[in-house]
Amino acid sequence: MRRHRRRRGQLTYRRVAEMEQIYHRRKKNRALLRIVVTACAVVLIVATIIGGCFLLRDTEQSVGSGAVKGTPVSEKQDSENLQDGSKEMQESESGQSMAGGILEADAQDATESAAHQEADWIYSSDDRPKVKGIYVTGPMAGNNAFENLLTLVDDTELNAMVIDVKNDAGEITYRMSQETAQEMGACINYISNMESFMKKLKEHGVYTIARIVCFKDPYLAEHHPELALKKPDGTAIVDGHGLAWVNPYKEEVWEYLVDVARKAGEIGFDEIQFDYVRFPIGSDAEAADYGVDRNVYTKEQAITGFLTYAAEELHKDGIPVTADVFGTIIGSETDVQQVGQDYAELGNIVDAICPMLYPSHYGNGVFGLLVPDAYPYETVYEAMKDSVDELADIPKEQQAVVRPWLQAFTATWVEGYISYGGDQIRAQIQAVYDAGYEEWILWNASNRYSGDGLLSE
Repeated sequence: MRRHRRRRGQLTYRRVAEMEQIYHRRKKNRALLRIVVTACAVVLIVATIIGGCFLLRDTEQSVGSGAVKGTPVSEKQDSENLQDGSKEMQESESGQSMAGGILEADAQDATESAAHQEADWIYSSDDRPKVKGIYVTGPMAGNNAFENLLTLVDDTELNAMVIDVKNDAGEITYRMSQETAQEMGACINYISNMESFMKKLKEHGVYTIARIVCFKDPYLAEHHPELALKKPDGTAIVDGHGLAWVNPYKEEVWEYLVDVARKAGEIGFDEIQFDYVRFPIGSDAEAADYGVDRNVYTKEQAITGFLTYAAEELHKDGIPVTADVFGTIIGSETDVQQVGQDYAELGNIVDAICPMLYPSHYGNGVFGLLVPDAYPYETVYEAMKDSVDELADIPKEQQAVVRPWLQAFTATWVEGYISYGGDQIRAQIQAVYDAGYEEWILWNASNRYSGDGLLSE
């Protein structure tokens, strides 16, 4: 068993590189396909114009033979021309080369890419609501007070809930039939009857999103110390609350997270949302032994690799994959390198990307605002404009849905803070709309929400 684990550890970092190669190969094939389709369209247009000229010339020449000028060709000839045109269009759509300058091998790659894309997951708003949601903890979901939140969703524009399935403490919030979680004792029965709970949510038309915290996981770190992040002295890397982290490079961690996500899909969740899908920050975290040369396998490669792997696996089961990211990574290379979240890269991998745009989390002076927390509209609007710019190079049909987290709490620890009530919440929502986006989620760690600032149903 120990030898088997060692072998899997050697394969872990190969998987990171493989998933990165898959992503960039797919990106290259998509670009090639667009070139091929464009070239084919140009050739088809030119051929149509030339064909039209010859047809006009032949028709005019036939006048001297007794034909009436302008008389159409026979039905048979018209049918043959239509079939030829259809064939050309089919060849163009399948990526077959019609231009001599494109290599046959490249055309074949484009064809395979087109076939692959045809089978790819389609995350269409036609099949789901435009999400307007709130965050719900496991204890709240299993409490009688949850009925108040359900009534709030019924009575307002809210239509979705992001519900903890695997929380910040590494706990699974119901008795999930996942072997590793059960062995560790990680399944806490906050939601006593998950099947009944999910049925009630469906009856109320709630779009359900399973929140799964990734690399902050005290249970996994304690029961599988070979997966834990450790300081040079061997002690665990923990956050400010004393919660331990696991290594984002480890394949075993990836597999555990995806299996938990798959189980959540099987119980009825409409969507998976990965949170803490990043590296820890701080001097201790930088000094940790990750088991790889991070100049070769960067943090961005680890996070991109995991989400590529997760999306490919969960899409097989028809499960959409979304990811929470720091809002500050948008336009900040320093923050990208610290946490490993590359906004543009991830915006081309996951189905929806959820930047945390809480005004309280931006430093004084950002966006030219003395205290961003005191300017909810301006802060969210400027961040959303940066999002538009950051994702501009990704074709619209390939872009992730952008669904920001908004502040529904008062940040009393911020110097110069303001109280957040209905006006501040509505201002943030309007900023999202004004920037051209349509979806949002409200965060309050204590799940204290009211109808203030929300439109009535």
